[in-house]
Amino acid sequence: MAQVFHRSANTLARLTLVLIVLLLGLAIGGIMGLDRSDYVTDVSFAKAQPIQFSHQHHAGALGIQCVYCHSTVETSSFAGIPPTHTCMSCHSQIWIDSPMLEPVRASYRTGEPLQWVRVHDLPEFVFFNHSIHVNKGIGCSTCHGRVDQMPQVFKVATLQMEWCLNCHRQPEMYIRPRDRIYDMAWQPPPNQLEVGRKLMQEYKVLRLVNCYTCHR
Repeated sequence: MAQVFHRSANTLARLTLVLIVLLLGLAIGGIMGLDRSDYVTDVSFAKAQPIQFSHQHHAGALGIQCVYCHSTVETSSFAGIPPTHTCMSCHSQIWIDSPMLEPVRASYRTGEPLQWVRVHDLPEFVFFNHSIHVNKGIGCSTCHGRVDQMPQVFKVATLQMEWCLNCHRQPEMYIRPRDRIYDMAWQPPPNQLEVGRKLMQEYKVLRLVNCYTCHR
């Protein structure tokens, strides 16, 4: 009986299978890389806001503390976006004729809130509480970076699950004294591991890594 397939058929079949596996691996790797890329996570990208508000000027140069504007960060799951009258507590006295601030004055006159664009916006299936993190010794800059140096706020962390778990698995590496929560320039001391473990005991911090912690 004549040979149906050429002698090279087996080699070609093996090469084809290897190429398929390689291509699938590259495709999966590409998708995973894209999911972690700045393009998808919005890391380092500043979003356009209704007003060019500079945290660098307000929180940095003027030294206005976070809680002055984000007043519910210690008591609520949401840090809070300042109402217009908070802005006008200063801007009714300074820069009162600035064209750039006309939307603020209009909002104050009409009662219509400014439509700020959220920069740190978690999916609806994720539960996150600002107050528990702040009261357990996690500082603003740990998640938000040096906001006091940002003319426009942008994300410095992906906020994806693996990023959150890095802290939940070893909170002693990130926890700081409560009186340094709003200190943007705070850096972990050389003995952070020892200090962090003591603060974990003092603040009763647990290593919460079960699904229910964030997905309720």
